[in-house]
Amino acid sequence: MHALWQQFDQLGTEMIVTKAGRRMFPTFQVQISGMDPTAEYVLLMDFIPVDDKRYRYAFHSSSWLVAGRADVAAPSRMHFHPDSPARGAQWMKQTVSFDTLKLTNNLLDDNGHMILNSMHRYQPRFHVVYVDPAPNSHLNAYRNFSSFSFPETRFMSVTAYQNHRITQLKIASNPFAKGFRTTDPQDWVGNSRPPSVWCPPEGRTEPLTAKPGEQRSWGSKTLISETGGNSFVSGGAEWTVPPL
Repeated sequence: MHALWQQFDQLGTEMIVTKAGRRMFPTFQVQISGMDPTAEYVLLMDFIPVDDKRYRYAFHSSSWLVAGRADVAAPSRMHFHPDSPARGAQWMKQTVSFDTLKLTNNLLDDNGHMILNSMHRYQPRFHVVYVDPAPNSHLNAYRNFSSFSFPETRFMSVTAYQNHRITQLKIASNPFAKGFRTTDPQDWVGNSRPPSVWCPPEGRTEPLTAKPGEQRSWGSKTLISETGGNSFVSGGAEWTVPPL
């Protein structure tokens, strides 16, 4: 997904957040190498603010402007890949996709979704944790993980797309929107006319003039552990992932 992420990044990626939770597109996917094939690893993600600012979109200049200081940070959570823990051989044999991850702006969410403030910029982070079988594994907690972040995956959280070019590129690229493409996708990215129909990942259509509503759950299970800040427990040991 690297090339697609770069396309969105050049326009200023936006991700929809809803009360019910919305899946990311592009999806966060990684290919991993260098693991011990027989050892077990936990893969997880979190999201950190890029800065301490809140933004608004200026339609006359098609740009984001600082609107003030950031809102109070939402509760910190981590999203565990549902196949965790798994052996290195399994992780390395195929692309790992975090397609069950959902974003929400509901501070009281009890579904395990990632809680973000709207109109704030975020950086997704990817963490690989070695499941140390040693009895005293907690003593090596800070050495048993690696963290990665990719600048092209930064995005602005929104409740409705602000930049119509983002809307066009999402429709042109998202396979769930295939049935709603009425012209050549190559024309959409450079066309100033926004499309008349917007298609959420679930396939439900809404007019672009309406604010996207809540989505129904796909029934996917998200594993979240909240043990204070960015700490989590797996394999009997507790780790803390510090900020980059």
